Amino acid sequence: MTNTALLSSRVDATPALAAMHEVEYRSSGVPLEEYELTREDHRRQKQSEEISASIRLQVDEDIAKCQADPARAKRRRQAFENVAKLIQSFKQADHEIMRWRVRLYCGHIMEIEAHYTYADPLSAGSYGRRCSEREGDRQATVAFEPIGLRGAPPKATGSLPSPPPAKKPTRADLEQRVKSLEKENERLCAKLSG
Repeated sequence: MTNTALLSSRVDATPALAAMHEVEYRSSGVPLEEYELTREDHRRQKQSEEISASIRLQVDEDIAKCQADPARAKRRRQAFENVAKLIQSFKQADHEIMRWRVRLYCGHIMEIEAHYTYADPLSAGSYGRRCSEREGDRQATVAFEPIGLRGAPPKATGSLPSPPPAKKPTRADLEQRVKSLEKENERLCAKLSG
């Protein structure tokens, strides 16, 4: 059962901050209440375990290749360092991070975070997590609910200037526009008939 809760993350636009939009955050189950695992939960956990085993084999193969080829190991290490620097350069403000309470397949409950634009943690790629209280494979996410933004959005420092009010056309302007449209109409009618 999936519920939808509208938690507003809207901020008035300022010159330095683009307007944030409202997101309808979804929840599935209630992580803090009793939870009965479903067939879908068991299927997702089995799939998660199969994926973990496949990834472990690939990692083991890659480690063996790196041990056999020091140049490859050096390139791999450099690639990981570059990715780590890149990830660290993408700092998100607290008001851009939504916090979620999730229940894992093993029954443990934890808090995770994702960018505020994701409607649920599954959309953000949080199908499962390693449980901090138990070792082993990743545990599938079986229930989740939004908690709220990590921080409050900044207050608007000033509002954008409003556009000048549209100038009402005068009677003379309207009469001139009607005449020009009548001439255009006559020209088109003449073109069609001749």
